Amino acid sequence: MPQKDEMNTLSQILNKFTVKGYDHEFRWVKEGFSYNDKIYKPEDLTIVKTYRFEGASDPSDTSILYLIKANDGLIGYSLDAYGVYSNHDDEEGYDNFIRQIPVKDNEEQLLFEL
Repeated sequence: MPQKDEMNTLSQILNKFTVKGYDHEFRWVKEGFSYNDKIYKPEDLTIVKTYRFEGASDPSDTSILYLIKANDGLIGYSLDAYGVYSNHDDEEGYDNFIRQIPVKDNEEQLLFEL
């Protein structure tokens, strides 16, 4: 088990999300984030925690993982690669959307420690 100051891998964090029941992936669509055919707008969501991963030898390994809570109680995530490696067809739309989602303050983030 990694020490508190050690880096976790993306797969380790996603496995912890699964154990905690946070394994609902919010998918980007033109209208917002979608999960089970429900569309969420930025005002429906809060970013609880952000994880950044950087590949040691391959720039395409860089990604960002957002832990997100919806106003209906659903807790899930959105995963994106950095910059040119992003896998969203509408990168400008995704970037603009994610910036509009409020971020919880640090004290509240501690409630979601893995």
